[in-house]
Amino acid sequence: MTGTAPDKPTLRLLIAPDSFGDSLTAIEAAAAIAAGWNRVRPGDRIVIAPQSDGGPGFVDVLASRLGERRAETVAGPLTEDVRAAWVLDTATHTAYLECAQACGLSLLGGPPTPETALAAHSGGVGQLIAAALDAGADRIVVGLGGSACTDGGRGLIERLGGLDVARQRLAGIEVVAACDVEYPLLGPWGAARVFGPQKGADSDTVAALEDRLTRWAVELDTAAGRAISAESGAGAAGGIGAALLALGGRVQSGASIIAEHTGLADDLAVADLVITGEGKFDEQSLRGKVVGTLARTSHVPVVVLAGQVELDEATFQAAGILGAASVSDHAGSVRLAVADAANQLMGLAAEVAARLEKNSGATRYL
Repeated sequence: MTGTAPDKPTLRLLIAPDSFGDSLTAIEAAAAIAAGWNRVRPGDRIVIAPQSDGGPGFVDVLASRLGERRAETVAGPLTEDVRAAWVLDTATHTAYLECAQACGLSLLGGPPTPETALAAHSGGVGQLIAAALDAGADRIVVGLGGSACTDGGRGLIERLGGLDVARQRLAGIEVVAACDVEYPLLGPWGAARVFGPQKGADSDTVAALEDRLTRWAVELDTAAGRAISAESGAGAAGGIGAALLALGGRVQSGASIIAEHTGLADDLAVADLVITGEGKFDEQSLRGKVVGTLARTSHVPVVVLAGQVELDEATFQAAGILGAASVSDHAGSVRLAVADAANQLMGLAAEVAARLEKNSGATRYL
């Protein structure tokens, strides 16, 4: 006897991606995933909660949830000025800044090179801090990530008047370095050697950056009265983390700050499945970034949709992630995945939704 197939069970789906590099903001990525998913499973209950780990998109996500969005003209990473957005939460006198707004890789005007890796600076971030102080902020949260510079925050400090003056200006101000990495300033896991190549540095440039940071670290450690250059997070954003620590700041997970303001814990508590994503899913994803944070805190399956997937299944499943799918594989090339990012991510989300099915109480997602 042939019967009617049962309806698909309704899922409570939480869509919580980070940005996809320069291709999509977290807000755009979340919208694309939701649209693709709805093509196949329109009956699912979807909650959209874009996230950030402190890198590009930090200000955009916060501006959609709280505070007053402001903008300043500040020094860009090279010679041109840029318009940088930030958020002021007047209720708590907290300013939220993003280093990528002032010295991000996307502001170079072209691909990074060894020359830009050496020349890029963090001066504009110092100007944003000054603007926050002028606006009456007594708590300043600086999102770190996506920077073009590896200057150890020297440009930032110089814009604030130098180490001694900057420490005086920030006395009594709570400074938080919201970062996505746990690396120190120097050494094999430091800012120059780990992130320099991503910013255009060749081997000679990496050595020059490491030498410059080593000399600057002496000044930072002396000003702080302790070896802040060796602390976790000091290497974030080309060493801006170290500068903020030397100015009396502390490190906090950028992902946790966003999670708090987006009510992520409440959303996770009622979700059946989490879809997250980012530009490149690799080892760094599991060390303080949005994807790794969700894997650690979610009690339900987590699936990653990423521009590129560089981790093998055994590695990401050991970290608590059920499955991962690549936009580049779906598109057939990295070039198309970047050029047509929203549509390709939408298509991938629809493809993953189509694979989902219920079998004897066990849910298979991929």
